[in-house]
Amino acid sequence: MVAQTTETPAAEPRGASVIVNVVDVLRCFTVEHPVLGVTEIAAQVGLHKSSVSRILATLEQERIVARDEATRKYSLGLGLIAVAGPLLANLDVRRVSFPFLNELALGTGETAVLTIWDGLESVSVEQIPSLHQVKHTSAMGSRYNTALSASVQVFLAHEEAGRAAALLESGAVVLPQNTARARADYLTRLEAVRRRGYAANHGETSPDEVGVAAPIFDHRGAVVASAMIAAPYYRVSEEQLQQLGAACMRNARQISLRLGAQVT
Repeated sequence: MVAQTTETPAAEPRGASVIVNVVDVLRCFTVEHPVLGVTEIAAQVGLHKSSVSRILATLEQERIVARDEATRKYSLGLGLIAVAGPLLANLDVRRVSFPFLNELALGTGETAVLTIWDGLESVSVEQIPSLHQVKHTSAMGSRYNTALSASVQVFLAHEEAGRAAALLESGAVVLPQNTARARADYLTRLEAVRRRGYAANHGETSPDEVGVAAPIFDHRGAVVASAMIAAPYYRVSEEQLQQLGAACMRNARQISLRLGAQVT
């Protein structure tokens, strides 16, 4: 069989998103395979070599990839750092927070979690599991958009005026019985979270789980993450809930200071 040298609908389905193709090409570069040729990439993404060449040529112009003239193979370029810069700055909180999260887990005996806010959901980016046999944990990258989740409360409590209300009204953040009265009551609850310094979810999203979270601030005074404790419901009384809240606030304050925040 003679190999085709022109693009066909079978090789490149009509309507395929250009952006998706670009992302697929970039995802071919890994730690194990940092340098790749056009043929290798085309085989992985299922595109014709000429399409891959055009994508790589555009990415090279933007310095997202770099080409070795000798081998004519590609690797990720320094321009990618500029694109990822804001994300890397935010995730610096993960590195700074790790030892403090470890202290929080050891001091409370419960699972300590670091979450960040992507504008719609709280995302788990670090976790120190409890040493107890019975514990609550979540996979890295777990996402939460339930309004009663402790970390979601923290982030919404520090959102711009009107933003929390809009997210609730649109349903982007899920509030049980999403009525005008329920939204108003929830916004009042967020005001209490800001004043108190931590949020609590005492079996409200799951009858078996408790979550307590406090905000982490950066040098600009913006909330960039939350320090959270997750624990089994049966192990946390109302009094212990307050103690966990205080522990979260102390821990979040230490992390905030390391990030250059001016906290009292």
